[in-house]
Amino acid sequence: MTLEEFSAGEQKTERMDKVGDALEEVLSKALSQRTITVGVYEAAKLLNVDPDNVVLCLLAADEDDDRDVALQIHFTLIQAFCCENDINILRVSNPGRLAKLLLLETDASPAASEGAAQPPDLHCVLVTNPHSSQWKDPALSQLICFCRESRYMDQWVPVINLPER
Repeated sequence: MTLEEFSAGEQKTERMDKVGDALEEVLSKALSQRTITVGVYEAAKLLNVDPDNVVLCLLAADEDDDRDVALQIHFTLIQAFCCENDINILRVSNPGRLAKLLLLETDASPAASEGAAQPPDLHCVLVTNPHSSQWKDPALSQLICFCRESRYMDQWVPVINLPER
């Protein structure tokens, strides 16, 4: 590996870390403003009713989910819809970290699993626009710019790995 290749790889890692940080900030703000929709079916309903209000779509899957044909069909349909409606879309490779960010991590204790509700479906998360000037937000702008640059490089659904903290 040459010094230039090493430097380029290091810059890419640093850039992805910044995008991951921006995504965390956007999710935190959206969560506090209650502008998040969680779940494949809930997301599909919202996209059908009000696609103009959606500013970001996250698709989250791990290696096990890659073998789920039904989920992959849903992802394909959601991706196509988002591309057709100019909705920024990212794929998150670690749903566990996403669950922590959204404060949806399930308790693994035996008492919690005795009749507890099924864990939330984090495969699709939508962030909607709260119609306020607060969303002139640098973190959201950074994510939108990253998505746009990725599309220019023919990477229509860039993959983000949220760093563990």
